[in-house]
Amino acid sequence: MAAPKTAVVGPLVGAVVQGTDSTHFTVFNSKTAELLSHHQVELTQEFPKEGWVEQDPKEILQSVYECIEKTCEKLQELSIDISNIKAIGVSNQRETTVIWDKLTGEPLYNAVVWLDLRTQSTVETLSKKIPGSNNFVKSKTGLPLSTYFSAVKLRWILDNVRKVQKAVEEGRALFGTIDSWLIWSLTGGVNGGIHCTDVTNASRTMLFNIHSLEWDKKLCNFFEIPMDILPKVWSSSEIYGQMKTGALEGVPISGCLGDQSAALVGQMCFQEGQAKNTYGTGCFLLRNTGHKCVFSEHGLLTTVAYKLGKDKPVCYALEGSVAIAGAVIRWLRDNLGIIKTSEESEKLAKEVGTSYGCYFIPAFSGLYAPYWEPTARGIICGLTQFTNKSHIAFAALEAICFQTREILDAMNHDCGIPLTHLQVDGGMTNNKVLMQLQADILHIPVIKASMPETTALGAAMAAGAAEGVDVWSLKPEDLSMVMMERFEPQIKATESEIRYSTWKKAVMKSMGWVTTQPPESSEPTTFSSLPLGFFIVTSMIMLIGARYISGVP
Repeated sequence: MAAPKTAVVGPLVGAVVQGTDSTHFTVFNSKTAELLSHHQVELTQEFPKEGWVEQDPKEILQSVYECIEKTCEKLQELSIDISNIKAIGVSNQRETTVIWDKLTGEPLYNAVVWLDLRTQSTVETLSKKIPGSNNFVKSKTGLPLSTYFSAVKLRWILDNVRKVQKAVEEGRALFGTIDSWLIWSLTGGVNGGIHCTDVTNASRTMLFNIHSLEWDKKLCNFFEIPMDILPKVWSSSEIYGQMKTGALEGVPISGCLGDQSAALVGQMCFQEGQAKNTYGTGCFLLRNTGHKCVFSEHGLLTTVAYKLGKDKPVCYALEGSVAIAGAVIRWLRDNLGIIKTSEESEKLAKEVGTSYGCYFIPAFSGLYAPYWEPTARGIICGLTQFTNKSHIAFAALEAICFQTREILDAMNHDCGIPLTHLQVDGGMTNNKVLMQLQADILHIPVIKASMPETTALGAAMAAGAAEGVDVWSLKPEDLSMVMMERFEPQIKATESEIRYSTWKKAVMKSMGWVTTQPPESSEPTTFSSLPLGFFIVTSMIMLIGARYISGVP
């Protein structure tokens, strides 16, 4: 029997997308942008204390190796020669903080995830050190002082983990966001691994000057971070090193973008004013502002969008970040148990077609843009005896759309030119109820790419376009147009506004639920521990006795 004929396809580019909930590896044809194969692995998250969110860096790394190997096996089953894979791009959950030992390759602590809230007291202490008239942190980084970003997570680890303190003292510690940990490990680890990051990930640490595009000494001194543990900063598209093990040994890693920047590139938002919204664990709306930094007056972040080559200009973006989007559906599944699969939320919502006056504020990690309110917590309000799990599922989907509306309003105010449509991507865009709700609540068309894996596409484009690889052209005339699905608003603008104003009222009620200030005394007094009635009676007896002893009639 003749051997199966190998399909002539290529050149190909692979993309690692390391997200909060899962890792996947995807392979594209660089000439057509066609997705040829992929493999995905779900990850565990650890919640050691309330508000703490951690992941095991070794589990994350192993998931990357597994996804690469399984995808290569699938390609071989399709008779596609994996030697046609000419480059690999990396895209990752941003801000999540890892510290590891450069001599052993072992993590020195779990990865502290971007959603983690343990650093609120650290933030409050640091905020007192910033002059009110000169917020140099925001002017240099484009970011508000928040638990969200890497610098405060790193500061907490340095303050609280003795193993890390010792490694820093002995010159063994390396810091990085997930991209740095992966690239260092994939390019050899203890045997010459490349300790690097790209400008988009660096811009989310709060240690990086987004104007000079380098680590900032004043910021590092402010957060008391030793600069020798920081990775070297590269562009988003150049050869960092080669894969050292596995089926793709020798293939260059030549693209690196934070996940939201990768989605912006994958959506081909290369023109100033273009925007995209990604629906993942959180929800992230980015608008390309070209070569200039636009600073928000409405609670948005200024961030590096991409720099597609060592000698290419940097592009910036305004970003609105929502902490909880897809994570609220996972919460309905894993915590409440009202659905068995994430897909079931669409079915329940479709059955009722309304929340019946129920509103869900999923502020599990406080509120991000545009409020930046860490004291907020999740609430479900407007409940009646009629409310059931289908109404709650609908309210959860609606919450994602209302949060996007708040960000879009802020962005329109900052830019002065309202968006006429919204490009969307991410796994949740497969939910047609969600997409229709989003069009209704924004009251503009929502345009969804038929291939939702635009984050992977963006990472692959950056890798394939790198100097020395040159298999993916980013010239406008060469870019493959992605098929789109369009959702038009189906309700009146007045109804949309009424629902939105009620949502805003519910948001206000979610604020001020927690404080990091401990009570003045944690020990109850003797009298406060007694029942009130007993205290009053004994007080009267003592008063009468005193009067009797003193001879007062």
